[in-house]
Amino acid sequence: MTASLQTLDVRPILAAGGEPFPEIMNAAAALGSGQGLRLLATFKPVPLFSIMEKRGYAHHERELGGGDWEIVFEPNAPTPGAAPVAPSGAAGEAGRVHAGEGDADVWPAPVHSLDNRGLMPPEPMVITLEAIEAMAAGEVLEGWYDREPLLLYPELEARGHQARCDKRGPAEYRVLIRCGAARASA
Repeated sequence: MTASLQTLDVRPILAAGGEPFPEIMNAAAALGSGQGLRLLATFKPVPLFSIMEKRGYAHHERELGGGDWEIVFEPNAPTPGAAPVAPSGAAGEAGRVHAGEGDADVWPAPVHSLDNRGLMPPEPMVITLEAIEAMAAGEVLEGWYDREPLLLYPELEARGHQARCDKRGPAEYRVLIRCGAARASA
């Protein structure tokens, strides 16, 4: 176990309808050498595992009861001769998959629309990923969220999809997702 753990409890953020991803990335970026992060959440944040793994952290999770989880991220032991893992971009940019400037203008119209507003994580992500699995490569899904689905972006990227998020109001996000060709081979 890591000698020093910083604790971040995101349960109040989630209960207030907020998105904890930026706070988690800021906490991870502030960790010192050899430090780990103890995260308390209202769900098991599976997509976060791969993000933190890319930053050089292994994880251990434990259900606390009542739907709460404790996840401990510890630095991986360095492999002899391996270069250290550098953190990815700024916290607000981590995991984002963008189509490119102006590219969404040439996307086909959405063939499906999902209203994920009012749902607690991870429901919006699960519903979105299930809907995409039934779609053909090149088709576009429109999703509405009351918080930006930051943990969804790495999952989309891993599956070969593209996404574009437009903030429409203080708690309204429209995300267009174009199914990629990698979906057909998955």
